[in-house]
Amino acid sequence: MRRCDDAVLRHPLPPHPAPTPVAERHGMSGTRKKTIPIHVLQPGGSAGANGAREQNGFEAAVRIHPRTVHGRFARLRWLLLALTQLVFYGLPWLQWDGRQAVLLDLEARRFYLFGSVLFPQDLIYLTGLLVFSALLLFFATTLAGRVWCGFACPQTVYTEMFMWIERRCEGERLVRQRLDASGWTPTKLVRRGGKHLAWLALSLWTGLSLVGWFSPMRELVGALPTGDFLGPWEAFWALFYGGVTYVHAGLLREKICQHACPYGRFQGSMLDPSTLLVNYDQVRGEPRAARARGSDARALHQGECVDCTLCVQVCPVGIDIRQGLQAACISCGLCIDACDQVMDKLRAPRGLIRFSALDSGPGSAGAGLVVWRRPRVLVYGGGLLLLGAAMAWGWAERPELRLNALRDRSLLSRQVEDGAVENVYRLQLMNASLRERRLSLAAYTAAGSGPDGQTLTLSHSGLLTVPPAGAINTVVTLRMPAELAQQGRSQAGGRALPIRFELRDAGAHGEAAGARSTFLLP
Repeated sequence: MRRCDDAVLRHPLPPHPAPTPVAERHGMSGTRKKTIPIHVLQPGGSAGANGAREQNGFEAAVRIHPRTVHGRFARLRWLLLALTQLVFYGLPWLQWDGRQAVLLDLEARRFYLFGSVLFPQDLIYLTGLLVFSALLLFFATTLAGRVWCGFACPQTVYTEMFMWIERRCEGERLVRQRLDASGWTPTKLVRRGGKHLAWLALSLWTGLSLVGWFSPMRELVGALPTGDFLGPWEAFWALFYGGVTYVHAGLLREKICQHACPYGRFQGSMLDPSTLLVNYDQVRGEPRAARARGSDARALHQGECVDCTLCVQVCPVGIDIRQGLQAACISCGLCIDACDQVMDKLRAPRGLIRFSALDSGPGSAGAGLVVWRRPRVLVYGGGLLLLGAAMAWGWAERPELRLNALRDRSLLSRQVEDGAVENVYRLQLMNASLRERRLSLAAYTAAGSGPDGQTLTLSHSGLLTVPPAGAINTVVTLRMPAELAQQGRSQAGGRALPIRFELRDAGAHGEAAGARSTFLLP
């Protein structure tokens, strides 16, 4: 690999002319000379630089084979890949108190998150999480462009995993290109067939792992030898998600980012001149020409770029960053790693390609710095802080014991012996914890225009048992004595008195929950 790099530096491809500014191409002058064009899509800067070429002005459908590169951004990509896939593949296997730590049980309508249980009534937390994720995406885009696409997007992560398998089965970039151009020999059949079998195995395991978030993972895998381990919907989603992974990450790859992903189309609206983007320093790099190692480019009236095209060869979407800003760029930084390695070999300063802001201007020294004091950054950052604080407070105050009370509307109030009045109520008791609870129930007149704090008689006087992460429904009859009903009717001036139910844990924890309703008088 090192010999190939040295050969590229000694014998680079013919130099390319510097890109013509927009103003000069359209015959304009004055303040428009500094206009920087943003291309929707550009093929590789040289014919065959990354497997792309043009035919009659259109990009030919040639598969892109990125070259392997090592550097700080490549390491960061693999680090985030390991973290995200450790969560996706690993969490369904983690146990918590004898139960799967994270289980989204749609059939039972229970979401288990370690020691907490969420009911359908807790959908507000999912809504808050989605809004927080969207704000975080906008915040990151405002700071550094499409870094989400380049480092953490599932399409990017799985494509990188599939490309690693491809390199193990078919070899490095040049070997893969020769394999594409060759006929179907036994060697090609073995290599390509082995690659697709490994892709299918990874895709099916990915689909099964997705189902493991909604069905117990250990039970699914434990039943694999019997062949009777998937129900209809489980089989559908495992095959569907596995098939989508295989097609997107193995076959389509960069085409998803360029043509199907909506984020790549509207992300430009979140950028401003201070956003950090991957930029090529044209003032420093042009004109491109080969030179000896350690020589002074300016003394030779040349730019720092030796036109080795390594920045194009390592690009996973096959663009030439030297052509200017492009919507297809996913800000992965691999071209920066490749260019920095070439600059190190030439004993030239790094940063010919770097993350920098448009308003820093071409030719500025050093890498760009994040400018925090910007309206968009402050708005998105403030929204993240407020929403994060609200969600944290709401989660901390989330009750584990809940009570809902609804008066039975099919039965009106009825007067019984001794002039007492009865109403019928339907109660729902919910236990959002992983331990059984024994609960006592009481009812009182609530604050209002009538008497307050008087105890009412319930038809159920014993303890109610609610299982872990369970909910029970019960019907109770509430009786109000005649004198209390008469007093409430005279003071309230109407037929409805406010009341409250109180549910209390009879154990050592002593949590309580309440619910309000009304008591009808005849």
